[in-house]
Amino acid sequence: MGSVYERLAETELDWPNWHVWWSDERDVPADDDRSNEKLAREKLLSRVSVPEEQIHPLRSTAVELPERFDLILLGIGPDGHTASLFPGRPELEATDSIVYVSEAGWQPYVPRYTLSLPLLNAGPRVAFIVSGERKRDVLARVLAGDESLPAARVHAPETVVLADEASAAGLR
Repeated sequence: MGSVYERLAETELDWPNWHVWWSDERDVPADDDRSNEKLAREKLLSRVSVPEEQIHPLRSTAVELPERFDLILLGIGPDGHTASLFPGRPELEATDSIVYVSEAGWQPYVPRYTLSLPLLNAGPRVAFIVSGERKRDVLARVLAGDESLPAARVHAPETVVLADEASAAGLR
């Protein structure tokens, strides 16, 4: 996501009116190299004019969320996970808006906070950002609707996939 954040930082948008929430965060200090917050701040938020009071890290299940999100950006892991929702894990069935994931199914193996599937599906828009050849097979499975993969269970009213050539090669 770092390169996506860098490209976004170069885009002229109405940054002072943005509010930013995390869809998932690793339960590590904000300055830890494994922190999604650290990456977002270094690659995007330090380069744009979103006011600090409009940046909302996900550090507990008690974070106050907006009534709805205008856009949720997600990735897809090589195992089909998204937003720290991992295949076969009980968190996939959670109904609370924010879920604590005590055992991560992918590196780094640290607990995490994440948004639940019902919240991700509430829309109106979700965009998956997918890159790299190693994601090609899992992306094909997600697009085919293999709901054993958490990413395939995201069905917001408007769901789009932004994939680079390497991850989308051979897909229609």
